[in-house]
Amino acid sequence: MAAVTSPETSPQPRVYFATPGGTTEEPETPVRKQGRVTVKYDRKELRKRLNLEEWIIDQLTDLYDCEEEAIPELEIDVDELLDMPSDVERGARVKDLLVECFKPTEDFVSELLDKIRGMQKLSTPQKK
Repeated sequence: MAAVTSPETSPQPRVYFATPGGTTEEPETPVRKQGRVTVKYDRKELRKRLNLEEWIIDQLTDLYDCEEEAIPELEIDVDELLDMPSDVERGARVKDLLVECFKPTEDFVSELLDKIRGMQKLSTPQKK
């Protein structure tokens, strides 16, 4: 690596730094540890949950014809829906949450129920 100076800006000679000789190996890259969240939960389930939440936000922005920040305060709790015994109850719960939406919500509700079918609840694992 060289410290670059030009004769016009500095009357002093250029200074060069030599790299240490004999080392052609690349430095070891540190092993990346998994974060606390991915140790507690399955990474695939977290990815599925994140994708679902992004899809829900996209759908709500379309339903309410607004930007994400302007979506009315409502919380679609996937774990709560997964705790319910039937799709009928899940659908009724989501429709209750979307009561202020003036667009038809049936397609959104049925797609949401299809997407959460087979998902696992993200409950906190018990410490051993």
